[in-house]
Amino acid sequence: VQLQASGGGLVQDGGSLRLSCEVSGLTFSWYAMGWFRQAPGKEREFVAAIATVGDTTYYADSVKGRFTISRDNAKNTVYLESHSLRPEDTAVYYCAAHYAYGEVNANRDPQKYHYWGQGTLVTVSS
Repeated sequence: VQLQASGGGLVQDGGSLRLSCEVSGLTFSWYAMGWFRQAPGKEREFVAAIATVGDTTYYADSVKGRFTISRDNAKNTVYLESHSLRPEDTAVYYCAAHYAYGEVNANRDPQKYHYWGQGTLVTVSS
C-alpha cells in the first residue's frame, strides 16, 4: 500500500495550496481518508476527513471555512484545498486511510488510521 502526498510548498500569508494524495495497493473506495498535520515541536493533529462516498466530511475548527477535502474514487486520490493560509498552518501534512467499508462516517482519531503517506511540507510565510 502506498499513499503519495504532493502539492506542498512555500506560500505567503493569505495564499492557497492544493494538496493531493494518490493511493495505490488497496480498494480506495472502501477507505475513508484523512489529512493530518504536524508542526515542529507539536503533536500530530487532525485537519480533515472524508467518508468513503465523499458526501460526509469533517474539519478541525481551526481550518473550517478555509480548507476543503474531496476525493475522486476513479483516480484513487484525495485532495485538500487550502485557502487564506496563515503562518500557524505551517506543518508537514500527512494523508491517511482507514478501512470503512459499509460505513458512512470517517474518523478524526489518528489511531484509527491504518495507512499513512510520507507527508508534504507546507510553509506559510508572514
